[in-house]
Amino acid sequence: MLKIGSYNELTVARAVEIGLYLTAGAGEVLLPAKYVPGGTRVGDRLKIFVYTDSEDRPVATTLTPKAVVGQFAYLKVKDVADFGVFMDWGLEKDLLVPNSQQPFKMKAGQKYVVKVCLDADTQRVYASGKIAGLCEDASKTLATGQKVDLLIHGVSKIGYAAIVDQRYAGMLYRDEVYDPLRVGDRRDGYVTRVRDDGKIDLTLKKPGPSSIANSGQMIMAVLQQSGGFIACHDKTPPVIIKQTFSMSKKEFKRAIGALYKGGRIEILEKGIRLKTTPSAPRPPHPQGDPGKVPGGLKAADRDERKK
Repeated sequence: MLKIGSYNELTVARAVEIGLYLTAGAGEVLLPAKYVPGGTRVGDRLKIFVYTDSEDRPVATTLTPKAVVGQFAYLKVKDVADFGVFMDWGLEKDLLVPNSQQPFKMKAGQKYVVKVCLDADTQRVYASGKIAGLCEDASKTLATGQKVDLLIHGVSKIGYAAIVDQRYAGMLYRDEVYDPLRVGDRRDGYVTRVRDDGKIDLTLKKPGPSSIANSGQMIMAVLQQSGGFIACHDKTPPVIIKQTFSMSKKEFKRAIGALYKGGRIEILEKGIRLKTTPSAPRPPHPQGDPGKVPGGLKAADRDERKK
């Protein structure tokens, strides 16, 4: 049976002047001559995409659509009609978004995130922009720390709404995002929490010790670009930390603690300074948290005054 709006592997049954007929169960589907790969013969197997033409007849193509049924994509509106808009999805026949499937009036020339859908009764492929109702419950499928694929589909005061792994709804909170994001952007992300309502809290930074190492590398790079000193420390406002290092203040403090223990930086009263020659790693404080700076800033200041 043909899968409309998806890829099918079919056998070439016969050749005609207008193309090839491919077997699809008891029936056949036409692959127009302009799409037939060179050297194709009767009996060959082809992987092709099947959709319906303007008369709702199944037709095959070797063109690659920008999304298939069940997938979300960021597509551009080519034309507007009384009953909906038509989007470019990489095929000769454009993809219809009916008025009933638009969360707001879509405009020609603009791009929107939509999901490609199939009407089970008519077998027509269409798209919907009503994202919230098209996502699945993730409460039993994803785990904290799991790496996921993100497609940004909305921006609000609290953050960025994302489609997770082409299936679920998630949120990247604005105060935890340090690079500008726009609707349509794709990113790798990580699950921080799966909420009771099945929605997902997300982060762009990998959780765990590797996050500290990556943040430390960024701090070192910024220090080197700034001549070896930056006036940032544990009393610096979070907004300055974010602007300077693209990270939260909590992450900054953890990272400079690791760099200090590794003998790579000095923590001074007015900021942090790069050590030109790394010293031996400092032993852990016998009573302190291994993720914190041994002795705090005051201990570092005493070291500086002894010089």
